[in-house]
Amino acid sequence: MAPSARRTGSALAGLGLMRRPFARDSRRRRQEELLLDLIRQVTRVGVELHRANVIQSHRFMSEYQDRAIDDASLAAALSTLHGLTDAKRRQMLFANREYAAILLAHRVGVFDWDELIGHLRVLCRNQVFAEYWERTVEHRRSLAVESLDARVGKALDVIFDELADDPEEWWVVGPAPGTTDE
Repeated sequence: MAPSARRTGSALAGLGLMRRPFARDSRRRRQEELLLDLIRQVTRVGVELHRANVIQSHRFMSEYQDRAIDDASLAAALSTLHGLTDAKRRQMLFANREYAAILLAHRVGVFDWDELIGHLRVLCRNQVFAEYWERTVEHRRSLAVESLDARVGKALDVIFDELADDPEEWWVVGPAPGTTDE
């Protein structure tokens, strides 16, 4: 082989060696991208599993409440409110069930904060729910201040206060849209 051919071959071989570190860097970047994508996917699966667990927990509670609403003796065992007739206790359990269903929709992402408040604003017009809310004020005092339940409770207290002032303006009471408490 001629010396010039040898030099050309050596130069080309050297280029091949130089490309290997770049190929390794490129491969490493691709692996990191794949790993980050995998982490994002696993995170999404975790969020969806949490939502599924929240929904399943709600389903169990709803089944208990349905049985209690159908059977006065179970309603007495499930309810913490005193001095109620069987019919009134069933109404309170159903009001709690309706409130929990609306809150669940927000928890799993069906409603944003403004939609949640809108649905609750309509529910607050119901006299049975208003009585339920008044009778359960003590229950809400034990909630952690930063919890969703406590924040929603404060928003509902504002709605009820404003409804008492002007019941004909029910569609504008409560936190203004866009003012998220989250």
